[in-house]
Amino acid sequence: MRPTLLIARRELSAYLRSWTGYIVIALAWFADGLFFNAFVLGGAEKRSAEVLSNFFYLSFGMTVIASIFISMRLLAEERQQGTINLLFSSPVRDTDIVLGKFLAALAFLGIMVVGTLYMPLMIFVHGKVSWGHIAGGYFGLMLVGAATLAIGTLGSALARNQVLAVILTAAMVLSMLVAWMLGRVTDRPLSEIFMALALFNQHFIPFQSGLVHLRDVVYYLAVTYVFLFLATRVVEARRWR
Repeated sequence: MRPTLLIARRELSAYLRSWTGYIVIALAWFADGLFFNAFVLGGAEKRSAEVLSNFFYLSFGMTVIASIFISMRLLAEERQQGTINLLFSSPVRDTDIVLGKFLAALAFLGIMVVGTLYMPLMIFVHGKVSWGHIAGGYFGLMLVGAATLAIGTLGSALARNQVLAVILTAAMVLSMLVAWMLGRVTDRPLSEIFMALALFNQHFIPFQSGLVHLRDVVYYLAVTYVFLFLATRVVEARRWR
């Protein structure tokens, strides 16, 4: 576990030293705040719980988009800068490399997500919401972020540069987001499979209301595990190429 944490610390330091990471966070915060004021607080009068639910709905999109751009540099940058061979020659396992880089990206994403906490707290000025609702929603955002970062880790492992990593990751994430559409036009049991695979429709909506269901937690953890496993296999194959 120590090599994993060392890689995670090194990668997190690289995020904090890079302008790219701060630009991603700044843009995500700006867009989140703009949409929060325009679409959540604005318009017709809403109940406090409904306002908070709409906030998590918008934050889902911001978290997914930010995760795609945060993950683009994980392995693609190493290959682009020619440092991937140095990493492969170090006495660490492929699992340590992938997991360490993933944990660093997850920690950086956590900084971004926690930075939006002031928005739900603004609801207390004129209303009242449950702290459990807030905690459940943010827990859901971190699970979604972890799943998207795992997909991005695979995309970054497959790509030769960061631009291609973004394109590959966005394509994979989009296919999982629109899986529910296939579920609506296919017959059972395929319709149920597509619905269950969808990244948002069936699994995140309960988190919007502060409800934490075991099946949804297991789904996001399973997606995270599967894509990290695939990324590890890709790294392993490239090491011996």
